[in-house]
Order: sequence, then structure tokens, then C-alpha cells
Amino acid sequence: MLFILKQLLDIILAIYKYLWGNMEYLKIVGGKDISGSVEISGAKNAALPLIACTILGKNEITIGNLPNVVDINTFLKLIKKLGGSFEKDNHTAKINTTTINNTTATYDIVKTMRASILVLGPILARFGHCEVSLPGGCAIGQRPVDLHLKALEQMGAKIEILHGYIRATAPNGLKGAKIVFDKVTVGGTENTVMAAALAHGTTTIINAAKEPEIVQLCEVLANSGVKIEGIGSSKIIIEGTGQKLIDIKPFDVIPDRIEAGTYMCAAAIRNQKLKIEKVIPLHLEAVISKLEEMNFEILQDENSVTILPTTEIKPVNIITTEYPGFPTDMQAQFMALATQANGTSTIDERLFENRFMHVSELLRLGADIHLNGNTATVNGGKEPLEGTDVMATDLRASSALVLAALVANGETNIHRIYHLDRGYEDLEGKLSKIGADVKRFTE
Repeated sequence: MLFILKQLLDIILAIYKYLWGNMEYLKIVGGKDISGSVEISGAKNAALPLIACTILGKNEITIGNLPNVVDINTFLKLIKKLGGSFEKDNHTAKINTTTINNTTATYDIVKTMRASILVLGPILARFGHCEVSLPGGCAIGQRPVDLHLKALEQMGAKIEILHGYIRATAPNGLKGAKIVFDKVTVGGTENTVMAAALAHGTTTIINAAKEPEIVQLCEVLANSGVKIEGIGSSKIIIEGTGQKLIDIKPFDVIPDRIEAGTYMCAAAIRNQKLKIEKVIPLHLEAVISKLEEMNFEILQDENSVTILPTTEIKPVNIITTEYPGFPTDMQAQFMALATQANGTSTIDERLFENRFMHVSELLRLGADIHLNGNTATVNGGKEPLEGTDVMATDLRASSALVLAALVANGETNIHRIYHLDRGYEDLEGKLSKIGADVKRFTE
């Protein structure tokens, strides 16, 4: 069965090369020692809603520590298409949304990045009408926006789905309301927080997501004069400005906890010492806890963590859940790491369906992984991984393949790395700096 699966994947890869032969790929030679330190970039998942919130501003806004990744550049292009402008220099952008005169986010941008839905709340709150194409992004299952829409409807918006577009209207502005989310939703919380900032009256969000990215969004709005209570809790109370635009102060994006976790796993899978700099250790507690369960010692100070090698990598059981629990964006990386553990690990994916697409590619490398519904069983430490050609299927899945390639015998070629470029800044540069043999080529 496994042989047939590998043959099928080889055929798919051949077709892919024929159709998209000029795309880039990574060649990684495994088994190289890594050491030293790596600096973490700003958090993509924090930066995207923060760029969206500039729509609420009446001034030019300076954002520092922006990661240089494709998704950020795509979102800035969306701001420009709406009529705003920006100047970007390395990791800083100056964004001016005072000139926005277009309230339609078209399919050509939204199809590439689901985070485009985050303009819905702020545009609707500011202008009283908005059209946003239904989102695209990573192929990791359905992540419906119905919770976003229900919240806006409770705030007085009229919502229609027409020809693949969400059409929302609130001619007299949005009104404060009590929003109770049926399930925790990060994007839904972000959209509602931004909409509530300009609404008339007070909005209370119950069962709000508590991710650090949402905390920063609330803090930026609060520093800009919006009255917000309960920041970092599951109950957020926001007093709206009544459609008055706000003066948003300059700020820096928080470090990327998922990028940090990925490099911690890189050190762990090679079982070598590595210092991860420019991080907030508090944001990494769930990842640190699981690495400690796997017998790694983690040293922490104010803005860095250092992972130390261990005499034995122990298996681990993981259940993904909302922050502060174990993040779904780290399960693929830990699956790669679990292939090197001495024993059997389990990973239970509770948040998204179809988020095990990296399994078939890890099997190509020789991993022993069995799937049963939303649970993956990883039998580690049996046979070494062997380098081969693999394809990235989504952003985090691709980082799992990179990690596996670091420890595999021989060469691994990772194709479709545009997924990686969406969320990791200069991945091959950072890995090369710490000793890995990683090069980018064009097919």
C-alpha cells in the first residue's frame, strides 16, 4: 500500500513539475550540525489584523518589526487597492488609509490569503458598507466566516452573500451589542474588536479568543484612545467612538511565536543547542512544556530561550487547542520531531480538519505514521529518515518537511515552497547561519 502511495505521489510530482516547472524549491542536505543563535521576526498573524486596523485611523501610521513575508506584502497591496497608500522600508511600513475610497476587497487578492476577511469589520464600521470576496488561503479545511458575519449582524449590519462576495451594509453605523461566540474564533474576535472600536455604544464579546496577537490588537486600539476592558481575557468590553476615526500611535509587531517554536523544533530534531532570540517566552509556554516532556531542557531569560540537547528524545502526546493551549500551527513541526523520539507519540488535532496533509509527505521520507480520524500516531526512532522529493501542501506542513529534511540522510528537495514564503522570513538564510545546508533553486 505504501509503495503504491509513493508511486502515486511521484506521478503527482511529475505532473506538478510539468505544469509549474519554473517554481522555486529548497534543497536540504540532512545531518549537518546546527549551533549558535537565530533571531525571530515579527509575527505575521499579529501584523495582518494590525494592518487592517489602520483603516480605523485618521493619520499616517508607522508599524515596525514587520516580517518580510509574502502575506504582509499581499495585505499592503490590498490596502493600496482600497485607495490607501504605504511606504515600506525593510521591516517598517508607513500606512495612510485616510484616502481610502473603495470598499470592495476583490477576489484576486482575497483568494490568496484568507486574512483579507479582516478588512470587513473596519471598513464596514468606518463607511457603513463593504464587499469582501469569500476567502481563500491554505487548504487545511473549512474555516467558515459565519461567526464573523453573525457578530456583525448582531451589531446591526445587513449581510448578503452574492456571487461569491460578502455584502455588508450598516448605513447608520454599527451599534454596540453583546456578542457570544459559539466557539472560540481568532479571526472572528479580531474582526469584531475592530468593528466595535468605531461602533455606537458598548460591545461586549463573550468567549473571545485570547491569543497574544489579539492582545496586541486591543492594546494598539487602547493606546489610540479606544476604551477597552478585559484585554487578554475571554470577556472583552469595548466602548465605540461612534464612527470617529482614531489617532493610532506608532508601534512594533510582537515576535512570531510560531516561527520561534519552529526553530526550537529544528534544534530539538537535530538534538543540538540553539539560542532563540527576540522572543517573548510567555507566549511559548505550551511549546516549551511539550519540549520539556520530550526530555529537553529549556533555558529562559527576558527575551530569549535556549534549547539544550538531551540523552534521549522521549515520545509525547499532544492535543491542539486554543491559546494558551498547544497551538495547531505547531502540530506539524512536532510530528516531524516525534519521528526521532524513542517510542510512540500521538497528536490529536481538535481545531481544523484536513490538517494532516503533511503526513503523506513525511511517509515518503520514511516516517512511520498512522492516521485515525483526527489523531495521528507516530512511531519514532525505528528507521532513519531518507531524503527524497516532497511537496509542501500548506504553510505549517512545509515547515515540518524542512525539519524532517534536517535530520534525513542525503538530500531532500521541497517543492511548492511559496507556502513557506507566506509565513517564514528568510528561512534558508536563518537556517544556513546556524549551520544547516539549505539552498534555494528554480526548477
